[in-house]
Amino acid sequence: MPDLAALPPADAPILAVQNLEVVYSEVILVLRGVSIAVARGSIVALLGANGAGKTTALRAITGLLPIHRGRITKGTITFDGASLQGADAPAIVSRGLAQVMEGRRVFADLTVEENLRAGGYRCPSRAALRASLDRVYELFPRVAERRRQLAGYLSGGEQQMVAIGRALMSSPKLLLLDEPSLGLAPAIVDQVRDLILTIQSGGTSVLLVEQNAAMALGIATYGYVLENGKIVRDGPAAELSRDKDVQEFYLGGGEHRSYRDVKTYRRKKRWSA
Repeated sequence: MPDLAALPPADAPILAVQNLEVVYSEVILVLRGVSIAVARGSIVALLGANGAGKTTALRAITGLLPIHRGRITKGTITFDGASLQGADAPAIVSRGLAQVMEGRRVFADLTVEENLRAGGYRCPSRAALRASLDRVYELFPRVAERRRQLAGYLSGGEQQMVAIGRALMSSPKLLLLDEPSLGLAPAIVDQVRDLILTIQSGGTSVLLVEQNAAMALGIATYGYVLENGKIVRDGPAAELSRDKDVQEFYLGGGEHRSYRDVKTYRRKKRWSA
């Protein structure tokens, strides 16, 4: 019987990042007081341009900062009611958190099923591993068809499905997705969007890191905008979709069709008002 006093309240977020600061190589300050919360069973979008600090935030959560010469210098990270401070990546995965990295990162020389089995290395038994494989194949019929093929010969969309399926093999409570739509055709992006909704409907919370704001805000319940290592906007996803600055910088709704065309000082002035 679990210690009920040690369990988090039912309404507590499954992930709470508070006032997080991260430095690389002891000199480069990348995150500057970032705070993010993911409600249980929700999809939360983290938006930002290249270099905003999105991937660094994920590395901090998943324990991967040290291999990139990064370090948390301030703040806390709480997952499912327990601190992640000092925990390494394998321990964090065992607690119920999984990440799909940018660029898919499949093992190109292994078959699709071997990739999936690698994601299920913490399954307690062969029966549990088989059950996880069956769940992934049911969710991704295309992956099931390709199970004997080398992952490196799949299309980009198929590789993304393998990468997501590999992360789901550990039956995570929270799934972190880093740019899942990157480099994919619009029709495949729509498939990935629908898959994320299916995963969330099955009880898995999702933190979705994206530059594709239209897709992310279209399925998220809440969103954050990260720029230069700081959260400059946050709110319900529908509200952010209607925000004029978010429309201009991320949705192409203003005079400037490209985020990069907007002067940084002008953006800062608006978002600091």
